[in-house]
Amino acid sequence: MAAHVEEKLTAETFPADAEKATLEGKNKFLAFWFFLGAETVLFACLFATYLALKDQTAGGPGTDELFQLPIAFLATMLLLTSSLTSVYSMYHMKNFDFRKMQLWMGITVLLGFAFLGLEIYEFIEYIHEGHTFTSSAFGSAFYTLVGFHGAHVAFGLMWILTLMIRNSRRGLSLYNAPKFYIASLYWHFIDVVWVFIFTVVYLMGMVG
Repeated sequence: MAAHVEEKLTAETFPADAEKATLEGKNKFLAFWFFLGAETVLFACLFATYLALKDQTAGGPGTDELFQLPIAFLATMLLLTSSLTSVYSMYHMKNFDFRKMQLWMGITVLLGFAFLGLEIYEFIEYIHEGHTFTSSAFGSAFYTLVGFHGAHVAFGLMWILTLMIRNSRRGLSLYNAPKFYIASLYWHFIDVVWVFIFTVVYLMGMVG
């Protein structure tokens, strides 16, 4: 049935709301929002834990001594730009331009990997300064929150890459359009969480 739909679709017949044009697509959206609600509660708990423990350094370096704002700012710009490229990708999806959709998704993935590279570099620098997961309660809370977000970024990149590779020859259809769209929404969620991390962890940390 899905293959039959793919053969008939053209730029003229592809619906503007293709991600919700089928019952399966609507069900995916519903399940995604439930998932996102659980993720929001989980991150809220991690933020609360970090705020409670950020001053428990056990004599080690504190936030104002450790954090390098230029690196965190650059990482933020990379992730926010990747959110914009993801929007461009979904714009081309709605216009049934699979090639450009894949192109902008690919740029999103590259920016995501650049963000992860900066985060790994940052963690290595902190470890050299004696700030490790087990060095203090602050270290445990910091690496759990920021590292957990990094794991979400890695998961999102693998998700998008899998969709791109698996559908590279299939093109765009009412079957895979919801999958691309939900992956894009997930990516925006990751970006929003990072904005909170940048504000609460880095900016607030620099001012004490």
